[in-house]
Amino acid sequence: MSGGHFDYKQYEINQITYSIKELIESNDNKDIGEYGYPIGRGFSKETISKFKEAELTLRRAEAMAQRIDWLVSGDDGEETFHERWKKEVPDDSL
Repeated sequence: MSGGHFDYKQYEINQITYSIKELIESNDNKDIGEYGYPIGRGFSKETISKFKEAELTLRRAEAMAQRIDWLVSGDDGEETFHERWKKEVPDDSL
């Protein structure tokens, strides 16, 4: 079956997470983009810290949704669910 209970929406969470990571990594990039503006946004360290918090939270949310999806779709039993949760859901430390 390979999941499907949530219509694979956890992959949309993954795309948002990736986009936030790109914003973090390019924040201080002063190169000029195709529209004539710097690539980096130049957000403060405090703001980037919040972006990092959001990135971690979204990674956790995606992993949690995936594990629940596979459990309720019948791909995993409860024992496997707990084993994979422990391995795949990142802890909340930054």
